[in-house]
Amino acid sequence: MTDILLYSFIYLVAAVIAVPLANRFGLGSVLGYLIAGVVIGPVLGLVGSETETLQHFAEFGVVMMLFLVGLELEPQMLWQMRGKLLGLGGLQVGLTTGIITALAYLMGLDWRLALAIGLIFALSSTAIVLQTLNEKGLSKTEGGRAAFSVLLFQDIAVIPMLALIPLLALPELQQAGTAVEGGHAELSLVAHLPGWGKALAVAGAIAIVVLGGHYLTRPLFRMIASARLREIFTAAALMLIIGIAVLMSLVGLSPALGTFLAGVVLATSEFRHELESDIEPFKGLLLGLFFITVGAGIRFDVLFADFALVMALTFGVILIKCLVLLALSFIFKIRLAERWLFSLSLAQAGEFGFVLLSFSAQQSVIPPELMPTLSLVVALSMLLTPGLFILYERVILPRFSQDKNRAADEIDHSSAVLIAGMGRFGQVVSRALTACKVDPVILDLSPTQIEAMRAVGLKAFYGDASRPDLLHSAGIEQAKLMVIAIDDQDKALQLVHHCKAHHPHLKVLARAWDRGHYYKLKQAGADFITRETFEGSLKTANQSLVALGIHPFAAEQKIRAFRCHEEGTMDTLYQHWLENNDWRTNANYRASFLAKVQQASTILDKDRDDNHSSYARAWTPPPKGYVDDLIQDRQSPSDE
Repeated sequence: MTDILLYSFIYLVAAVIAVPLANRFGLGSVLGYLIAGVVIGPVLGLVGSETETLQHFAEFGVVMMLFLVGLELEPQMLWQMRGKLLGLGGLQVGLTTGIITALAYLMGLDWRLALAIGLIFALSSTAIVLQTLNEKGLSKTEGGRAAFSVLLFQDIAVIPMLALIPLLALPELQQAGTAVEGGHAELSLVAHLPGWGKALAVAGAIAIVVLGGHYLTRPLFRMIASARLREIFTAAALMLIIGIAVLMSLVGLSPALGTFLAGVVLATSEFRHELESDIEPFKGLLLGLFFITVGAGIRFDVLFADFALVMALTFGVILIKCLVLLALSFIFKIRLAERWLFSLSLAQAGEFGFVLLSFSAQQSVIPPELMPTLSLVVALSMLLTPGLFILYERVILPRFSQDKNRAADEIDHSSAVLIAGMGRFGQVVSRALTACKVDPVILDLSPTQIEAMRAVGLKAFYGDASRPDLLHSAGIEQAKLMVIAIDDQDKALQLVHHCKAHHPHLKVLARAWDRGHYYKLKQAGADFITRETFEGSLKTANQSLVALGIHPFAAEQKIRAFRCHEEGTMDTLYQHWLENNDWRTNANYRASFLAKVQQASTILDKDRDDNHSSYARAWTPPPKGYVDDLIQDRQSPSDE
């Protein structure tokens, strides 16, 4: 018992320390778990022989992952993505598998072993790629969306791969495995059945999962939900997944296949989101444990013994996958800069490679002596992924991106108003000014945005608004005001400094991202600053109060009072911020902020008749008899 608790504590400490550090340095959680395993395993030697046993237990996290993947795959979404899903994803998996299989076969491996290796290396890391794309703001780009389509197809393709791998078993490995097992076989319902009997058992198990998931789970979950016991709902979700996994194992199929099918069946269920929220923590912990055991099991003696071979295989896999993806990007007409993002982001092997490796060894497909080398190739390719993104951002993007090399437009229009930045904020400002017959000069670095603005008749020009020569061409000397709405916070500050230093006649109106950016813009000399989401948040708060039953007048009055209080708070806190820009170590700032928060509640509790403004009086009903007196006055003859 003590040993189990000690090992559990070591694994948890490693995860708690390594994963946040890996996320902070942009490496992602999967690499954090792998690094944690490497540290407590090969480096420090704190864990060892128990890792293989733990890995078998932790593989259940993969089963849960595929159940959650199935829950996300609504038929309508798959149909909408069918082009890239089947085209890009299908061709990537097929071509990569075929090329690696052919090369492995030419190196003298059995075709079945070569095919298994090709399937393993065809997959990429969903966890690393999606997290990195989101962190870098690239998930909505053309390359990011194409990468997501390929990853989604790969996740689905794992299912037929798990079904295919047992058919690739090598006879000599099967005999060796039988000799070692010595009669300790796992439970099976089909071990002694003829071929047609096994087929019927498999078909029956799949039918039970599909029909049971559709007709039996809904009334079961409704009954459990009516009891309003969250822990019982969680227990029922785990019972469902474990039961399906056991059923699939008893008929000789992959547990992941059954849970994936169950997830797809339940994708349209009203309990889908509840199931996701209950299963996600277990999936995350078990997957984390799985990756730690993989890292702990990495054989550095194998790496240093065959360093040249391991590194050649690693870079070979990355190069082959990158070339295949690059060729597909030409076929599917992905733009040049996005083409490189798409190709480099998916060039590594993935976490499912570890799963398929372990499964292939269990099914007598991959010899035990090859496992350490192949695991090293998968792990090293994943560890190199952050470097591939850095290569894209620092080297390839500046050199090959057409947008970066484009020369600034020649500006043939002048106006009293210059707008820098045409994002969601700048667009609203420009449309409002245009509606008021003010025709601003708009500068932006997005060709797509420029074309969209010109299509609706706005004077938009491509160029970097922080360049003094471009501002001169735009007529900044004659302009009356500059609206700064660019996304780059540092560049926005530089632009404010430049305008106030060289064009003091110019009024500068700036958009701030948050409080810290607000204070910096104020310090730089901006004449008017607005926080991007402030007014929209206040309107939402107003509607929230009304929805809670507060009278619209009272809600409006409270929000107006809060706005005035907040504006005063910003000015007060700004003085403390000037003393020390880091609020974590600025005691005066923190104390003043807390005092202002408490003061806000007192201010908003005032009676509706307190401090009526002219705006508030518009909400107040007229005095009794006021309308009758007004009519009588209008009907009376004039003295003139």
